[in-house]
Parts: sequence; structure tokens; C-alpha cells
Amino acid sequence: MTIKKNTGILKKEYFSITLHNFKNVPQINEYLTANEIFEIEVIGQVLPFKTNNYIVDELIHWDNYQNDPIFTLTFPRKNMLKATHYNKIAELMKAGASKREIDKTAVEIRTKLNPNPAGQGDLNVPMLNNRRLKGMQHKYGQTTLFFPSQGQTCHAYCTFCFRWSQFVGLKEEKFAMKEVDDLIAYIKENTDITDLLFTGGDPMVMKSSTLSKYIDTILNADISNLQTIRIGTKSLGFWPYRFLTDDDSEELLNLFNRIRRAGKHLAIMAHFSHPNELKTPAVKLAIKAIRKTGAQIRTQSPIFKHINDHPDIWADMWKRQVKLGCIPYYMFIARDTGAQHYFALPLIEAWTIFRKAYRQVSGIARTVRGPSMSCTPGKIHIVGVADTSDEKVMILKFIQGRNPEWVGKPFFAKFNPKAIWIDELVPAFEDGKFFFEDELQEMAVKSLSDFRLSDE
Repeated sequence: MTIKKNTGILKKEYFSITLHNFKNVPQINEYLTANEIFEIEVIGQVLPFKTNNYIVDELIHWDNYQNDPIFTLTFPRKNMLKATHYNKIAELMKAGASKREIDKTAVEIRTKLNPNPAGQGDLNVPMLNNRRLKGMQHKYGQTTLFFPSQGQTCHAYCTFCFRWSQFVGLKEEKFAMKEVDDLIAYIKENTDITDLLFTGGDPMVMKSSTLSKYIDTILNADISNLQTIRIGTKSLGFWPYRFLTDDDSEELLNLFNRIRRAGKHLAIMAHFSHPNELKTPAVKLAIKAIRKTGAQIRTQSPIFKHINDHPDIWADMWKRQVKLGCIPYYMFIARDTGAQHYFALPLIEAWTIFRKAYRQVSGIARTVRGPSMSCTPGKIHIVGVADTSDEKVMILKFIQGRNPEWVGKPFFAKFNPKAIWIDELVPAFEDGKFFFEDELQEMAVKSLSDFRLSDE
């Protein structure tokens, strides 16, 4: 190993661990049983599985791996598939079925796991000159999402990932755009857009030279309404060496500086799911290096069982983030896709955890919002519970909405301690529908009509 200048960190070469080679990892052979190894192989036929040597060597506590949050965050567990689905794949593998037969069954299972929740595959896809821009999404007025084709993988896959369909060969479900010209034209045409979010996958898997080509082209286009460039990434949690000792780390940080000098705000939307991701020397130095460029780091994560379903975990995480100069941003609800049945908490329980954590931190950490559902109509905030003279109700409001007129408007659902998603809630006070439902249906009909015209 060599030491990169000015970091004090040993250079670490990235090494991906997947279904094809995970049985070669020493910790797997030392700690896991043969049955647990088989379970990983079964789940990995359906849901994406990739981790890396940083996670295995520096984040997971192998002496208690069964209860380790980072192990659960990156390694498949048996119950992440429902029993009927698990048994179908397990029986095929035990019977020596061909890869083609196993893959066929896996695809059938995947289609039942809601691979594109919240309108990602239709309602969110924008139009330009009667063409669908498949590598973009535009759900909220001020912010558009861009999926660069070279950034549609990650340094490791979260087992809860709501974009898991990007990584399992469902090409019709994948978002990716190589050309940036349409993106620029769309932002210029839609002058309400102030924020551009690079997302994926993880844009930080791209070489710095590739990411620079995208961003420099955007900067050179001099889009007056574009104020902020956001980069959604899990790299600080899963591969902080990206900003320290990778061959092009310095080039990446120079790009961040260039964005700032061009008069644009750069926000790194960092995904941290547990305080353990914030404890290594590498992540602390990486955060410091990013902040030196003038970029802000905002932090977010879903709340889910088996990983972070306790208020002390969230309070600890927010405190550590603030101490490192990051801004707590969102607590999300596990989306209605993939292994939701394994991770999901009742909305009321998530709200209780949020409230108990929130009251443990100072005002400087109370920038965080949540718990929030990123569902089809928008980001719906579970505000709390109230007792009225007639019934107990849940108070909800939009943080973001497909119609900006919905934002900030409170509405009420009947108290349901078991509900884990908006479609399990019903309006309170004898209302037949939530106030936004009719308009949302009209949007869906119009979107379908627009798509049909674009295909003709």
C-alpha cells in the first residue's frame, strides 16, 4: 500500500463482492453457516447483491454479524423474500435447475415486487418536443432528476433499495440517459427548475472525467434559472476513499470547486443509514475534504426494521452528522417495493421514533424532516396524531406535491396503528376521498395520453 499525500489514510483499492465471489471472503467462511450462505445465494437470484472490501473490513462487526446493521444493509437475509417466493427459488436450486429456469422464475417474482414505485416509470418521466426523456424524472416543479447512463450502479447495493430494478436486468424498468443536450434544453424550457439532481444508481461510481463532461457542459450552457446541482450518493457510507485516495479523487474535488466558482450551489445528498457509517477515519476525512470545496452535505435515510428502528440510533446519527458539519435532511419511510415487508414499520411507530429522537437533539440538528413517504402524489409528512371530539386521527401534510398547491396543506386520516403506506390509510371525518385523489387521477390519465402520443 502507498500513502496518498495530505490524507493520512492508506490507499485502498476498491474490490466488489457479489454473488459470484462472496464465498471467497474470509469472514464469510469463518462466521456464516452453510445454510446462511445458501440463503444469500437464493435471495441474490432475485434481489441485487453487491458489497465491497471497505464494508466487509471496516464497517461490519463480524463477531455479531447476525445483528449487525451494516451486514443487514448489504447482505441478503432469508426473510427479505416472502416465503412462497423464497421456496420457489430454493427448490429450483436444490433440484439443479438451469440458470435459464431460475432466471425466468426470478423475473416472475420481481414483477410482483412493484419495481417502479411512486410513478417513476410513467408519471415522473418528462416530455420534450413530444418525446419521452427516459433518463430523467420531473415530479416537483423546482427539481429535476438526471440519470447519467454511466452512473447506474453503486459501490454496494442497499438491501432496501427502492431502485433495485435498475440492477437486476429489467431493462424496461431502467432509467439512464447518455446525452446531456436534452437535459439542458428541458431545464431552459422549464424555467421553474432551480435544482438538478444527479442520481442513479450512484453518480460517484463514474470516473471524475466522465462526471466532469456532464457537469462542465451544463455549466457552460449558462442556464440562468439553474441555481443548485445536487448529487445523490451513498459513497460516503460505502466507499469514502472515492474522495481521498482513488486515482481521480483530486480531479473530483477540483470539479466540486469548479461548480462553486461558476456560481452554482453544490449539495451532496449523502445517504447514511446508521451511525456506524460515520465512525471510520476514512469517512471523517472524506467529509472534511468535500466541505473544503464549499459544497454542503445533506444527509438522509429511510427508517426500517432490523437496521435503525430506535430513537437513540437516529439521535446519535444526527448528532454525529452535525459534529462533522453535515445537515440532517430527511427521514423517509421504506418505500412500497422490493423487500418492504421485511423493512417496513407502521407509520405511527416511525413517527414515534422520529419524535423521541428529535427531542434528544439541539435545534441545529432539527433541520431534519420526517418521517416522510415518497409516494405517487408527493412527499407526505406524518405530522402526528390528534384526538378530536369524534375520533382519533393522523395528521398529514405534503412537503412536496405533484401540484404545488398541495404543499403544506394538512389533511387527516383515520387512526391506523398498522398502516405502513398511504394506500392503507382512509380519510377521517367521513370524507370519501383525500383532497388530492381526483386531481391525481386526472394527472395519470393525461400522462398516459401524452405517452401514447409520443409513441406514435
